[in-house]
Amino acid sequence: MAPTHGTHPVLVASNRGPVSYTQDESGELTAKRGGGGLVSGLSAIGPDAGALWVCSALGDGDREAVRRGIGEEGVRMLDIDAGTHAAAYNGIANSTLWFVHHMLYQTPLEPVFDAEFRRRWAAYEAYNRAFAEALAEEAADGAAVLVQDYHLTLVPRMLRELRPDLRIGHFSHTPWAPVDYFRLLPDDIAAQVLDGILGADRAAFLTRRWADAFTACCRAVLGPDAAPDTKIGVHGLGADADFLRERSHRADVDERMAALREQIGTAPDGGARKAVVRVDRTELSKNIVRGLLAYRQLLEDRPEWHERVVHVAFAYPSRQDLAVYRDYTAEVQRVADEINSAFGTDGWTPVVLHVEDDFARSLASYRLADVALVNPIRDGMNLVAKEVPVVSDDGCVLVLSREAGAYEELGEDAVVVNPYDVVGTAEALHEALTVPLDERAERTKRLAAAATALPPAQWFLDQLHALRSA
Repeated sequence: MAPTHGTHPVLVASNRGPVSYTQDESGELTAKRGGGGLVSGLSAIGPDAGALWVCSALGDGDREAVRRGIGEEGVRMLDIDAGTHAAAYNGIANSTLWFVHHMLYQTPLEPVFDAEFRRRWAAYEAYNRAFAEALAEEAADGAAVLVQDYHLTLVPRMLRELRPDLRIGHFSHTPWAPVDYFRLLPDDIAAQVLDGILGADRAAFLTRRWADAFTACCRAVLGPDAAPDTKIGVHGLGADADFLRERSHRADVDERMAALREQIGTAPDGGARKAVVRVDRTELSKNIVRGLLAYRQLLEDRPEWHERVVHVAFAYPSRQDLAVYRDYTAEVQRVADEINSAFGTDGWTPVVLHVEDDFARSLASYRLADVALVNPIRDGMNLVAKEVPVVSDDGCVLVLSREAGAYEELGEDAVVVNPYDVVGTAEALHEALTVPLDERAERTKRLAAAATALPPAQWFLDQLHALRSA
């Protein structure tokens, strides 16, 4: 007898998929494969596992590929109405839920939950429903479904109503807001978000801190007996050591290292200048501006570092379709220019800022970093903090925000900072720059060991096994 449902025993759902398409002027489509923990993790179950990745078409090239029936095996891309996707993705996921979890609102003026917000929320519901329906259609009887992140908080409950036979998990890649901040959301919306995730058999987070915040929100909003049947899990995502070490020693990385060393230059005494490195997208949570201000404070307070240190700052544009992100990117450039104008000399550029995304150059900066500055306001994990120690050539000192998820695993061997304290961060940079080489090397070994304890493949498999046995 033919199966009553789909044929896939394992499914992953996320806004962004493992492949994207661009269309040239002639109409030809070109596919580009993505990376990241999910790609590595899903590959760990093997090509014969019958897994399916359900994702959204994000641009015109993706939508055209769907319409032509072009796609990769094991991927189903949903051609959700572009207006619905924009309202759900930019209007709710990135401009509301992401802001709540990262505690980034300027509350005297925002948020404003008006009629326009309700229109966008309706789009977010429709967007989640499209995923739930696709998953219900594709999943085999009793399949395991791993739903990803704040874009799809409503999917577990919707899918549970459509397919009660499935094993459903939800994983949050961001922090989770504490109760008082989460309750900025309208009461009915807050309840809907929580109940949506609680439709899963298992809700998982990157750290125990974020998991505890979620359960506290459930009790406060839904009542003390909310969701007795949903298991809560913690899976810290680690760096992919084998990939990083191999990729960071290819010829293109060596070329970029040589170019960076030339930009950094040498100190007046002929010795090598120290490099304080940061690599981030210009997301508001990454705290790039305060990092630059802390570096300026270092130069003001410690003139002995003039001409002896360079801040190599990579700030790759993110979400530039939102005005607040464009303004933030411009402020990063302005502060960097201001530092160079105030302190630079003919032979010394204090801040080397790059805004064009270049993975090989990022790896080159990891290898030559004396200090890695990772000072987010809040971060679910922050993989840069884990990647730098893994590929560092001579060891580096990690200056790490206590508000990064990675702090739980790396804090003991890092120089820890309050991300809002510019003076304190400047002192931390000075401390990091003066750590003796032998201590630096030992710290880096311990950081790298902690950073690679749960590589992406194992991270994914652990969740899958926990879901199946929940």
